[in-house]
Amino acid sequence: MQAATLRRWGWVHKWSSLVCTLFILMLCLTGLPLIFSHEIDHLTGNEIEAPAMPEGTPRAPVDQVAAKAVEAYPGLVPLYFFAEEDDPDVWYVKLDTRVDTDESESTLILSDARTAEVLGAPNFDEGFMSVMYRLHVDLYAGLAGKLFLGFMGLLLMVAIISGVVLYAPFMRKLRFGEVRQERTARTRWLDLHNLLGIVTLVWALAVGFTGVINTWADLIFQAWQAEQVAALQAGKTRVLLPKDASDAPAADGSLQTAVDRVLAAAPGMAVAMIAYPGTLRATPEHVAVMLHGDTPLTSRLSQALLVDPANGEVLEASARPWYVTALQLSEPLHFGDYGGLPLKVLWALLDILTIVVLGSGLYLWLKRGATEVRT
Repeated sequence: MQAATLRRWGWVHKWSSLVCTLFILMLCLTGLPLIFSHEIDHLTGNEIEAPAMPEGTPRAPVDQVAAKAVEAYPGLVPLYFFAEEDDPDVWYVKLDTRVDTDESESTLILSDARTAEVLGAPNFDEGFMSVMYRLHVDLYAGLAGKLFLGFMGLLLMVAIISGVVLYAPFMRKLRFGEVRQERTARTRWLDLHNLLGIVTLVWALAVGFTGVINTWADLIFQAWQAEQVAALQAGKTRVLLPKDASDAPAADGSLQTAVDRVLAAAPGMAVAMIAYPGTLRATPEHVAVMLHGDTPLTSRLSQALLVDPANGEVLEASARPWYVTALQLSEPLHFGDYGGLPLKVLWALLDILTIVVLGSGLYLWLKRGATEVRT
C-alpha cells in the first residue's frame, strides 16, 4: 500500500477514534453491569416475583389485568402487555396518560398473570442500575441522545475498519501477537493495542453495529406502524382469520378474545407483546399482538398480527420488514442474551478487553502529543 494512502487511512483512524473514544468508553463501562442486570437485581433483592401457586393455575383474562392496573394507577391507561421471558406467571404492563404519547414518561408495572393483582413497579428509575441504563441508552437526552450515541457507534465502525486496514502492513514486520518487550513503554502499548484490537475485532463490530441499530428503535417502530397503516388503507392485507371462523371464540370487543383469535390464527406460537390501538406498535383501530416461536433463534423473531377487537378479523398487514428483523435480532445479541450466563461472562470479558483497547488508544495519542511538544 502506498505511503500516501496509508497516511489518509491513518488520518481517518485517528480522528474517528478520537471523536468517539470517550463516549464508547462510557458505553463499555456502563454496559458491563447491564450484561448482568437480571443477576444483579436478584442478588440485591430488587427482583419482583409472583407468589407460588399450584402448577396449572389458570391465567386471568388480560382485560382483568388491565383493569387492576388502572385501578392501582388512576389517571393512566394501558399501552402494552409484555410477557416476562423467564416467568410466564407475570405480565409487564406499560401505562401512560394516553395511548398516543412518546412513552418517555410512561410507567411500567408488574402484574400477576393468574390473579391480575399488581405486584409492584420495578425500580428502573432509581439507583445505580438506572443511572447505568440511562447513560448507556440515551445520556438522559431522549431520542436526541439515542441518535447521538448511534452516530458515535458509526464512528466506531469507521475506526475499527480503518484500524484493520492499517494493521495489515504493520504486521508484515512482526509475528502475530508479538509485543516488543525490549522497546519503550509506548511501543509496548502500541503492540498490545493492536493485538487486543484484532482479538476483539468481530465482537466489537457485532456489538457496535447492533448498538447502532438499537438507537434507531423508536424510528424503526414508527416506520413499521406507518407501513402497516398504509397497507391497511390500500387494502394490501392478508386475512388470516375471518370474523366468522368457527374454531375461534366469537368477537366480543374484549382484549382477551382478540388475543385468543390471534393465537387461533397462528397455532404453535406464544404471545410476546400486546399493543393497544393508537400506540406506536399498533394502528389506530387494531390491537397488535407480537408472537414468537419456541427455538432459541425464533424466540427472538416476532411475528406481528393485527386484530380488530370489534369484529375479530385477524390481519397480516405486511411481512416483517428487514429492518425490524435486524432490530429484533440486535437487541439480545447486543447484551449477549442468547446463551445464558456463560455467554454473558464471555461478553463481559470481551467488554473489558475493549476497554483496554480504548484506554490504550487514548494513552498512545496523549504520549504522542507530549513527545511532539518536547521536540
